[in-house]
Amino acid sequence: MRTGIFLAFFAIYVLWGSTFFAIRVAVETVPPLLAAGIRFTFAGLVLYGWSGVRGGPHPTSREWRNLAVLGVLLFLIPYSGLFWAEKTVPSGIASLLVATIPISTALLQIFVFHKEPFRWSLLLSLGLGFAGVAVLAFDSGPHGANLAACVVLLLCSTSWALGTVIAKQAALPTSKITSAGVQMLLGGVLLLLFSLPAGEWHTIPHISPRATIAIAYLAVAGSIVAFTAYLWLLGRMSATTVTSYAYVNPVVALLLGHFVGNEDLSLRTLTGAALVLAGVVLIVKQKSN
Repeated sequence: MRTGIFLAFFAIYVLWGSTFFAIRVAVETVPPLLAAGIRFTFAGLVLYGWSGVRGGPHPTSREWRNLAVLGVLLFLIPYSGLFWAEKTVPSGIASLLVATIPISTALLQIFVFHKEPFRWSLLLSLGLGFAGVAVLAFDSGPHGANLAACVVLLLCSTSWALGTVIAKQAALPTSKITSAGVQMLLGGVLLLLFSLPAGEWHTIPHISPRATIAIAYLAVAGSIVAFTAYLWLLGRMSATTVTSYAYVNPVVALLLGHFVGNEDLSLRTLTGAALVLAGVVLIVKQKSN
C-alpha cells in the first residue's frame, strides 16, 4: 500500500507538474488547439473505453448534457488557452498562473454562488495571490511573460474553477472514470473541431518527432496515468492532502523548465512564485479547517 501511495503521489506531483513543459515542447511545431485536441480525444477514448470494459454505466441523456457543459468549461476553454499561451509564456510561469485555480474557486464560491461565507482572513490569501500574478504578468524582461497570454491563462483558471463548482452540483455518472473519460472525449473533439476554422490542420505534415512524443506523454502520463492516480488517492486519503498537488506542480514545472528547458528563473519570477504559492497554500488550508 505504501508503495502504491508513493507512486500515486509521484504521478500527481511530478507527472502533472511536468505536463507544462511537455505542452511547451508540443506547441513548438504543433498548432495549440490541434495538440490539445489530440491529447484529450485519445485520453478520453481510453478512459471511457476502460470504464465500459469494467462494466461502468453509460451516461443518461441528462448526464450527457452536463458532461458536455463540463467538457467546455474544464477542457475546451482552459486547454485551448493554456496550449496557446505556452507559445509565448515560459512553462514555469504558465504553471503558476494556472495554480490560481483555488483563488478563482474561492471567489466564485463566495461572491457568485454564495456557497461559502466571506472571511476577512481570506483577504490575505487573495492579496498574496494577486500580488504574485501582478509580479509575473508585468515582467518586462526579455524572458518575461506576455501580458495578453497571462490574462488568457487567468481566464482559463476561472473557467476551470467554474466547471469545478458546477460539477459538484450537476447530475453526473456514478463512475468517476466514466465521467472524466466523457468530459475529456467531448472536450478533445471540440478542440479538434475548433482547430479546423483556425486553419491548423494544414500543418499536420510538419509535426516533429519531439512534438509527437510530447503529445503522447501528455495523453498517457498526464491525462490517463496521473488522473487515475488522483482518483485512487481520493478514495484513500483526505481531499486536502491530495489537492496539495496544486502547489507542488508549479515547483516541479519551474525547476523542469529551468534545468531542462533553459527557461529564465529570475528573482522576479521567484518572488511572484512565492507570492502565488503562499496565497494558494493559505486558501487550501483554510478550506480544510
